[in-house]
Amino acid sequence: MRFRHPDGSVVHLAYCTNVHPAETLDGVLAQLRDHCEPVRRRLGRDRLGIGLWLARDAAHALVTDPSALRALRAELDRRGLEVVTLNGFPYEGFGAEEVKYRVYQPDWADPERLDHTTSLARVLAGLLPDDVTEGSISTLPLAWRTAYDDARAEKARAALLTLAERLDALAELTGRSIRVGLEPEPGCVVETTRDAITPLTAIGHDRVGICVDTCHLATSFEDPRTALDALAAARVPVVKSQLSAALHAEHPRLPEVRAALAAFAERRFLHQTRTTTPAGLRGTDDLDEALTGAALPDSAPWRAHFHVPLHADPAAPLTSTLPVLKSALTELVGGPHPRTRHLEVETYTWQALPPELRPRVRAQLTDGIAAELTLARDLLTDLGLKELP
Repeated sequence: MRFRHPDGSVVHLAYCTNVHPAETLDGVLAQLRDHCEPVRRRLGRDRLGIGLWLARDAAHALVTDPSALRALRAELDRRGLEVVTLNGFPYEGFGAEEVKYRVYQPDWADPERLDHTTSLARVLAGLLPDDVTEGSISTLPLAWRTAYDDARAEKARAALLTLAERLDALAELTGRSIRVGLEPEPGCVVETTRDAITPLTAIGHDRVGICVDTCHLATSFEDPRTALDALAAARVPVVKSQLSAALHAEHPRLPEVRAALAAFAERRFLHQTRTTTPAGLRGTDDLDEALTGAALPDSAPWRAHFHVPLHADPAAPLTSTLPVLKSALTELVGGPHPRTRHLEVETYTWQALPPELRPRVRAQLTDGIAAELTLARDLLTDLGLKELP
């Protein structure tokens, strides 16, 4: 979906396909047929943006076979779909029964991460619509915080510098500018937008910036205006933003609140949980840890890294951080010029919701994704952007 900003620029809105498990190119093609095109039709649109997640095997198949890349581009066109952004965070296995810490491997100190991201950039340059010259990729925020020492930090810095050089060369070769954004996430080396400033200013390259995920922003209790103003002051580009909402518990000490939270503690993904204290942010790596004993103070609200559907607040006594998303979106695209032109709805946890809330048939998931995109569209038009055909 495309929108005209009041300054005349085009802002793109997509939804991320990491909600649909697929490790191979055949799986990606099945996603387009079974999920993405039905969402477009449900919205009544001639064209729909998708943020592709390409696992290692799918990306390798595309970057080593030009005919496969051309075929994917033709399939996107045939189904009324377009790609300007990729999710390069998960490397493989994102549809596994248990993902947890595996999603952070390989990290930016490992050569595989640089090679994979380079492949994604080359693929994206070939998938961009004819009238679009800029693409974006979100990626791991350096590494999970443990076992990350100075030696690994230096390897990661060198890898990002090499990536920037490769992106420059790709732009010269293709005329397509691909940018990569570190995506701050609780528990990682780069947990907050503030944590991103030092390593990104050290890189000092406008093709390597930040991806602002509004669920992660909210989980870390960051204020959107403060965060985005600090990035702007440091000249760190916002490559893209993922529109998502976290789980919010206002009174975590109450038994009924803990019982409601426990329904969201599941085995597939990590749900890092945070609260604020006079000494600063406190947290656990997963929601079940927070609910066990006194691992986390409960005198202030808790927020958990669980991407809840944008259009459907959890049942009381829980809520979502949709207000943080709205505030962030106002800061991102509500001003005289957009701070980013790539927006991506990213609710990948539909099948991790409590059983009674999960889509039971494919059509229910289609309806849910379409409802999220409709909400995002309405927020954008309320900010003065005009939806384009």
